[in-house]
Amino acid sequence: MPLRHRQALGFTLIELMVVMVIVALLITLSAPLYFGSLQKSKETVLLQTLALTRDALDKYYADNGKYPDTLNALVSMHYLRAVPVDPITGSSSSWTTVSPEDADKGLIYDIHSGAAGAGRHGKPFKDW
Repeated sequence: MPLRHRQALGFTLIELMVVMVIVALLITLSAPLYFGSLQKSKETVLLQTLALTRDALDKYYADNGKYPDTLNALVSMHYLRAVPVDPITGSSSSWTTVSPEDADKGLIYDIHSGAAGAGRHGKPFKDW
């Protein structure tokens, strides 16, 4: 085989390195966007979960005249299908509950995320 034909059979090391640099650059540019959108999605799910659970607490109070003693009471009375999972912590047992001022009205007036840290806007998760 002539020498000229052998060189055309593969890629040179320089060509492979250029492709690898381009791929690395694309990954470097897209990774922060991906992880940022992932965090934004978790925060959106958290807000929706809090709104639905607080609505269930209000409905429970309207029907029973007092707030539930546990989140499982909302499930057993069919106000919720299951105790929601905190999307930030990934656990359904990490919720922080708030009792009403009048102890005779039950034990759970409101809930907050039990996650440490703050959201994208600087507000701590425990204050959501």
